[in-house]
Amino acid sequence: MIIVMKPHVGSADIAGIKQVLEAKGLQAHISEGTERTIIGVVGDKTRLNQEALLMMPGVEKLVPIMAPYKLASRTFHPANTVLDIKGIKIGGQEFTQMAGPCSVESYEQLDTVARSVRACGVRILRGGAYKPRTSPYSFQGLEQEGLRMLREVADHYGMLVISEITSEIDLENAAQYIDIVQIGARNSQNFRLLSAVGRSGLPCLLKRGFAETIDELLTSTEYILSENNSQLMLCERGIRTFETATRSTLDLSAVPVLKEKTHLPVIVDPSHAAGKASLVGPLALAAAAAGADGLIIEVHPNPKCALSDAAQQLTPEQYAGLSRQVAAICQVVGRSYPAADEAALTAALAQARPQLNGVPQV
Repeated sequence: MIIVMKPHVGSADIAGIKQVLEAKGLQAHISEGTERTIIGVVGDKTRLNQEALLMMPGVEKLVPIMAPYKLASRTFHPANTVLDIKGIKIGGQEFTQMAGPCSVESYEQLDTVARSVRACGVRILRGGAYKPRTSPYSFQGLEQEGLRMLREVADHYGMLVISEITSEIDLENAAQYIDIVQIGARNSQNFRLLSAVGRSGLPCLLKRGFAETIDELLTSTEYILSENNSQLMLCERGIRTFETATRSTLDLSAVPVLKEKTHLPVIVDPSHAAGKASLVGPLALAAAAAGADGLIIEVHPNPKCALSDAAQQLTPEQYAGLSRQVAAICQVVGRSYPAADEAALTAALAQARPQLNGVPQV
């Protein structure tokens, strides 16, 4: 349920409502607009005398929320949420780029990628340290050493770190190194992990599960939001269908649907949807045109030598070309896009090219 207050209501009236709700063991989430204030009520509403609540000063009406997700709903929070993570805004006017290797493999690999994508305007470095894989015999990541490298390289280039955490056991340690927690598709309904991330207060990117409906994804958000952690963004990364031409089927319709249903920023991951580098670009451009707030893309200095997801990772040069194309789409749809540092990019790509001569993984 939400409580819609009268226009230009006073702070004392809002405080009075909050005091009543908390006395009944309910949470009050306050959303202040330019004219009206909306108070979201979370908890067992049967404890409330709704008629008495309607008679309180400043209250205009009570609106029930029928969807299983409350805090993520636009009914509760009509305006778009714009995250501000250490000065980087996500969900606002500027299109957000996140890029980096699937897995952190070495300092040289990570530094090469970070240097090139930073020159393209990327301010958030992605990289896997804990790698949940289908097979237990596949590369599982460098774990804490990988996190340490991410932090060191990101600090050197003035970037933030986003990395996937697969267990609440690792969360406290990882918080020393990362700025944004990524919750992957396999853990999108790991409710203990979601609640732990909520309690941590760390910004989070929550990926949609392989076979998860949009409403199920939004219900998962409540585990984070209900812990008073509003620093949350969603990620469409493809779902499992009967189609085998791609690794997953990128549900581009999810972008406008989520934009209608929720106020949270929406990021698209074309790398995991495509499973093939040649398809990443078209999907990325389509996502930008569909209204996504940003992209998260895998980049490797020598994809054929990558220890995980070799087929879908772009080279730094390919990423630079794609970045220019995305910038053009953003101009058409009225989004701003960070400018590349062309001199730094030329030097970074020259440094990256020799690494393409490595021996492929077999």
